[in-house]
Amino acid sequence: MAEEATLVIIKPDAIQRGLAGAAFSRLEPLRLEVIGAKAVRVSQELAEAHYHHLREKPFFREIVEYLQGKLHGTRYVLAFVLWGENAIERVRQVTGATHPEKADPLSIRGSFGRMTTAGLMENLLHASSDIEEAEHEIALWFSPQELLRAIHRPAEPKGARR
Repeated sequence: MAEEATLVIIKPDAIQRGLAGAAFSRLEPLRLEVIGAKAVRVSQELAEAHYHHLREKPFFREIVEYLQGKLHGTRYVLAFVLWGENAIERVRQVTGATHPEKADPLSIRGSFGRMTTAGLMENLLHASSDIEEAEHEIALWFSPQELLRAIHRPAEPKGARR
């Protein structure tokens, strides 16, 4: 197992519902090092860049507005970079499946996530799904100077594939 960084974003619905602390407290027992943390007002450009891989989906506009806080009246998120052994997989396990109704009931999303009567999925937080996504997302949300350790992996030899 290698040490790695992962991005966690506590989304506006968690903040609006007073669940930011409860969500983060579920991550603390993992004993991962917090190497970056900040409150962020999410611009449209940042939200679109974060969800670039979903640009062609019919719900793209809605998730951009959701991350910006337009759907919950809370115009910021809490972003964290966590570092440690197998951080991505361990955080994803505690976070639970993206859809709250399919998440393990003991996970963060299974405990606190919900589908609203208007059909909006409130899944409280984002967690990077793999190393490439984590590297891309951390670079979007944090400058190297905002992190307490350098997280970039060494360059791979020519011809090597990730």
